[in-house]
Amino acid sequence: MTSPWYKSVSSVFGLRGLLFFILGVVALLTILSPLTSTSYEASTGSSTLVPNIYSNYRRIKEQAAVDYLDLRSLSLGTSLREFPLCAKERESYVPCYNVTGNLLAGLQEGDELDRHCEFEREKERCVVRPPRDYKIPLRWPLGRDIIWSGNVKITKDQFLSSGTVTTRLMLLEENQITFHSEDGLIFDGVKDYARQIAEMIGLGSDTEFAQAGVRTVLDIGCGFGSFGAHLVSLKLMPICIAKYEATGSQVQLALERGLPAMIGNFFSKQLPYPALSFDMVHCAQCGITWDIKDAMLLLEVDRVLKPGGYFVLTSPTNKAQGNLPDTKKTSISTRVNELSKKICWSLTAQQDESFLWQKTADSSCYSSRSQDSIPLCKDGDSVPYYHPLVPCISGTTSKRWIPIQNRSAVAGTTSAELEIHGKYLFHCIKPEEFFEDTQVWRSALKNYWSLLTPLIFSDHPKRPGDEDPLPPFNMIRNVMDMNARFGNLNSALLEQGKSAWVMNVVPVNARNTLPIILDRGFAGVLHDWCEPFPTYPRTYDMLHANELLTHLSSERCSLMDLFLEMDRILRPEGWVVISDKLGVIEMARAMATRVRWEARVIDLQDGSDQRLLVCQKPFLKK
Repeated sequence: MTSPWYKSVSSVFGLRGLLFFILGVVALLTILSPLTSTSYEASTGSSTLVPNIYSNYRRIKEQAAVDYLDLRSLSLGTSLREFPLCAKERESYVPCYNVTGNLLAGLQEGDELDRHCEFEREKERCVVRPPRDYKIPLRWPLGRDIIWSGNVKITKDQFLSSGTVTTRLMLLEENQITFHSEDGLIFDGVKDYARQIAEMIGLGSDTEFAQAGVRTVLDIGCGFGSFGAHLVSLKLMPICIAKYEATGSQVQLALERGLPAMIGNFFSKQLPYPALSFDMVHCAQCGITWDIKDAMLLLEVDRVLKPGGYFVLTSPTNKAQGNLPDTKKTSISTRVNELSKKICWSLTAQQDESFLWQKTADSSCYSSRSQDSIPLCKDGDSVPYYHPLVPCISGTTSKRWIPIQNRSAVAGTTSAELEIHGKYLFHCIKPEEFFEDTQVWRSALKNYWSLLTPLIFSDHPKRPGDEDPLPPFNMIRNVMDMNARFGNLNSALLEQGKSAWVMNVVPVNARNTLPIILDRGFAGVLHDWCEPFPTYPRTYDMLHANELLTHLSSERCSLMDLFLEMDRILRPEGWVVISDKLGVIEMARAMATRVRWEARVIDLQDGSDQRLLVCQKPFLKK
C-alpha cells in the first residue's frame, strides 16, 4: 500500500527525481558529518597525518560524496555554474578601503583612509579579471629588478611627475619597469644607507645585522621596495606596510617584485601583530607625523618593537630645502626624542638626516620613570585585531620579554622558548609536538612541489612522493599559508632552498601561534578569513590552506566568498593547495570549479580520510 507521503513526493519529483532526492540527502549528510563531528581545537591539536585503517565504511563515504556531486550536476543538467567575470572597474579593487563610502559613513580626519570592512557593501559575486596588458611575472631574482608595467596600476605620467621616482625607476621599454639597487632612494644609494645604519648600531657592516639580533624589519612606507630588496639579499625578513593607494601603490609594487608587503595604515588602529614582534622599525620619508594624537603612533611603534630593538627615522626634509636654518634640521626629531625619554628609548646615534633610537632591554626601566610618564597598559599577551590605538605602553609584563641580543640562533624553537610560548597560549606546547610537526611539513613540501605541474590535470598525474620534477613553469615566489600554525611550511621551504617567502596567516579564532612565527624570524599576520585580506589583486603565486575550511565551517564565513577572495589575490597560473577531510575537499572542488580553476583531488594513500585538492588558476585573457 502506497503512503500519502510517497504519493505527494512522487507527484512533485517523479520517480527518477525521487531517487536523486533520496540519494542526495543521504550523501549530503555523509559529507557534512566530518564538519560537525570534530571541533577545531581537536583538528589542530596535531597536524601529523596519522594513518587509520581504511574501512569499508570510509570507502562507502568517499563514494557517496562523489555520487552526490554527480547527482547534483545531473539534476542541474550541466556542470556547476561558474561565477561571472567582474567588470573592468574591479580589476584593481581592494575591499574594505572604500574612501568615498567611509566619508559618507561620517569618518574623517584621516580615519576614512583606514580599513573599514564594517561599511563594505555586498557586491556582485564575480571573478576579478587581470588588466588587458597583464603578463606573467618574470622568475626570481630577475623579477625583483624588472616588472611588467601593465601588472601594476601606475602610469608613465606618474613616473615623470615625481623627481624622486624617476631617480629610482627607469622605463626600459613601453611595457617594463626596472629597479636599481643603487637607485638614489636614500642619498648615496641603498647599500650605503644600510651600511650607515649598521655603523650607527655599532657594527662594521650591514652583513652583521643578524649578529646584533636584527632579523625582522617593519618597513613603514617602503617606497618601491629597494631597501627591502637589499635586506632580503642579506637574508633578513623585511615586511613593508603602507597605506592603501588607488594608483602607484607601494605595497602593490613591492609584492610585484616578490617582496613581503601588505596594506597597513599607521593612523588610527593597531596593526594586526602582537606586542614585541619586530627587531627594527624603519621609517624613511614615510610621511608620518609622530607627535600627533598624544604620541599614540609612536607608542604603536614601541608596542611592536622587541626589547633592545631599534627605531630608524630618516627624513631628508632639511636637505631638500637647503636654505632653511639649522634649527629646522633638528626640529624633525626633537619632539620624538622628547617622547622617547618617557618610553625608555635612548637616542643611540645620528648621522646626516638619520636618527637611531634603541628600546630598553631592561623592563625595570619603566618603574624608575617620573610620575608624569606615559602609563603602562594592562594587556598581557593579547593579540589585537585592528583595535583602536592606545595611549599607554604595551608588552612590559609579557612572558616574551627577551632582548633581541639574547635570543638563540634559531629563535622561537628551543625547548625553553617553546615553554614560554606555551605559557601565554594557555596550551602546553611540548617540544616533541613542535618537532614532529616540523618533520611532517618537510615531507609534505616534497609532495606538494612534485604536484605543482599541469601534468596532474592529465590522465596520468604524478603521485605524491615521486621524484621531484623540474620547478613549475611559472614563478612561485610569494606564498601565503592561510592557516600557518607554527610556520613549519615556511621552515621547510627555507631548508629545501626554495626561492620563496611565506606570509604566515593565523586565523583570529584559531590557536594563537603568531608570536612563535614572528619570533622565528618569519613574516606573519593575524587575519579574520570572514573578511578580505589587505592586499591588492594578483599578488600571490601560491595559497596553502591546511584544515582551514574545517575551521571556518563553524564560523559565519561564506565559503563562496572565501574562494572568490582567494581567486582575487592569486596570480593567473598561480597554485592553490588545500588539505582537509574528504567531505570538505569535495565541496572545495565544487567551489574551485565555480571560480574556473583546474582542480584535482589527490588521495594521500595513508589510510586516512585526509585529501589534497591541488588547483591552478587559469590566465583569463581578454
